[in-house]
Amino acid sequence: MLTDTACRKAIPGEKDRKLTDDRGLYLLVRKSGSKLWRLKYRFAGKEKTLSIGAYPEVTLSAARIARDKAQAQLRDGIDPSAEKQARKIQALADAFDNFERIARAWHEAKAKTLNARYAAAILGRLELHVFPVIGKQPIRGITPPVVLDMVRRIEKRGSHDVAHRVRNHVSEVFVWAIASGLAETDPAAIIQKALLPTDPKLRPAALKVEFARQLLKDVEDLPGSHWSTVLASRLLALTAARPGVVRLAERQEFEGLDGANPVWRIPAEKMKLTRSQKRDITWEFVIPLSRQAADVAKAAISESLACQSRDGPSWLFPGPGAWTKPISDSTLSKVYRLAGYRGVHVPHGWRSTFSTIMNERAAMEDQERDRAIIDLMLAHAQQGVEPIYNRAMYLPRRRKLAQIWADLLMRGAAEPHLLLPAHRPWRAKDRATAAG
Repeated sequence: MLTDTACRKAIPGEKDRKLTDDRGLYLLVRKSGSKLWRLKYRFAGKEKTLSIGAYPEVTLSAARIARDKAQAQLRDGIDPSAEKQARKIQALADAFDNFERIARAWHEAKAKTLNARYAAAILGRLELHVFPVIGKQPIRGITPPVVLDMVRRIEKRGSHDVAHRVRNHVSEVFVWAIASGLAETDPAAIIQKALLPTDPKLRPAALKVEFARQLLKDVEDLPGSHWSTVLASRLLALTAARPGVVRLAERQEFEGLDGANPVWRIPAEKMKLTRSQKRDITWEFVIPLSRQAADVAKAAISESLACQSRDGPSWLFPGPGAWTKPISDSTLSKVYRLAGYRGVHVPHGWRSTFSTIMNERAAMEDQERDRAIIDLMLAHAQQGVEPIYNRAMYLPRRRKLAQIWADLLMRGAAEPHLLLPAHRPWRAKDRATAAG
């Protein structure tokens, strides 16, 4: 049997080793230097190990008392390890005694993997729609009818899409609670089929090239609009990129604008990707630019350099005023509404415009392969390494399709430099505002 002196003087070796006491109790001396009490026992015909604690925090006599208690449980048909885990779970349940506390713990863990804005939106929905109704209830007492009643309140306000989102958030909380031993069922999953269906609407978009040309002209002729808004609108239409990517474009992302193969190299962190993909440089997205898109980029670079200090921000489309921030995420939407296209076309609609018109053209010309390439050009989420490889491999064809699209769309359009303040008297105040 062990003595306290033997435990105290035990030194680590090159490997972990066991110092045996009596009736299954031993001290595990790790090569790292830590000393841990363990009890080896059998339950239901299987050999198992119970962790008792670390020496010297748990003394030799205390470890023996724990061993004797565990063996008494075994005589009563109780698994000591399972009993210990049950106590931990109960302690956790006592700490998180209602749905709101559990939901906030889930959100804290979940937010680490999400965009900050999206994480804030989730918490906002929970605080507005969920916590006032079921936040103070014990999670084990929440039933499907309780969750359904909460979601029905949202539906009665006509917010069917929000109702579905809230149900999904609540379901994720329950799944997390089940995995943590705090709940047994997910009542939010059970009610999914009982919700009223959402009314999904495609973002309104111009689906004929003639209409798309007129739309661009109307936006560009709108008095009072800033050059950065007008050029951002045109680059958005020519590239069919996501509006957020265009808004946050920076000068250094554009390469070879005066050469035969100009490109826009969008960093992975700006793309619609998973958190790990955003940190992986191989996921950057390269857009081959048409001649017209390269001209837009050159005009914007020239004007943005005139407005911003060279050692300051490098936004391609700086907002008005001090020009230290890009145009806002509502700028393009507002100018489209002012041009008379409310409910007819939105900035994101250019992706549908490009896809519809170019896919129709591919079908008419029996170019089936182009349909897959068009999808690659839209940077739709795909799995694996092959999509990245394909984007590079099909770069020449993507460039050709981009040029065909630009030639169709820009027929009769003004050259980009003619949209700058120097050539549009009503836009001259843009530079004056920046200078002031």
